[in-house]
Amino acid sequence: MSTQAPNDFAFASRISIEQVEEGTELAPKFDEQGLIACVTTAAGSGEVLMLGYMNAEALKRTIATGEAHYWSRSRQVLWHKGATSGLVQKVVELRIDDDQDAVWLRVQIPGDASCHVGYRSCFYRSVPLGAGAQSKDGSRALKFEESEKSFDPKKVYGDAPNPTKL
Repeated sequence: MSTQAPNDFAFASRISIEQVEEGTELAPKFDEQGLIACVTTAAGSGEVLMLGYMNAEALKRTIATGEAHYWSRSRQVLWHKGATSGLVQKVVELRIDDDQDAVWLRVQIPGDASCHVGYRSCFYRSVPLGAGAQSKDGSRALKFEESEKSFDPKKVYGDAPNPTKL
């Protein structure tokens, strides 16, 4: 599929609460930075793979191509997920929430992994809950929920810069 989205459709203007919540017009609400949150899950298992953001162009390209596109906040570029790694997210279903300010993608991915760190899900660690979960210095030790990586990021990305920013 082409990653170029045709510019032959526009999002509807947000006119009324009834239109946004109960209507059939796609009228997404982007935040002050022009972004909308996007939760992405595995189509088969329902597992949360990642949380990303889309600008209007990314959402339009996702709709037009059936492949996930995001806005990379760290790199400040439109990002076709998997263009570098080959782990392209094929959209099985795209939903928008009740007030149209969040998107949910159900996707299939070759190799079934999505995280640039090499794990299946970007949510590969959990945070222990409760007072007994604290160490003596008051910090929390994260618990790895995935025991091994699905792929070697060095082999997949080579010398590409890491998108994580401190």
